[in-house]
Amino acid sequence: MSLIQYYGTGKRKNAIARVFLRSGKGDITLVVNKKLRPFEEYFKLDSLRYTIRQPLMVTETENKFDIFMRVEGGGLRGQAEAVRLGIARALVEFNRELRPVLRNASLLTRDSRIKERKKYGLLAARKAPQYHKR
Repeated sequence: MSLIQYYGTGKRKNAIARVFLRSGKGDITLVVNKKLRPFEEYFKLDSLRYTIRQPLMVTETENKFDIFMRVEGGGLRGQAEAVRLGIARALVEFNRELRPVLRNASLLTRDSRIKERKKYGLLAARKAPQYHKR
């Protein structure tokens, strides 16, 4: 018997999430930087957990899939948003008809904003040393 699973990759800032959806009852397995972590303990804020579950709530498939996520890099917010994109892409792989629903909720859009590089002569990307007239 073969395992049927659907795969989606999500990226946000420096976070990369690889998400696998398998038919099940809603269990969530989370591996962060190659360490197994409990989902509820790692994403403590309700807003982050809501962000991750958004694609499932919009498509009404919350308890149909077990989710296995492998996340690397970035901070908590970036990781949560990367997982959200990964889940949305995996759902589209599962059923193409969910694409317009996810699209309308803007869950398939990759947020391309990343950290701006530091420039020479400045203290940070845009922060300049204090100006003095004399």
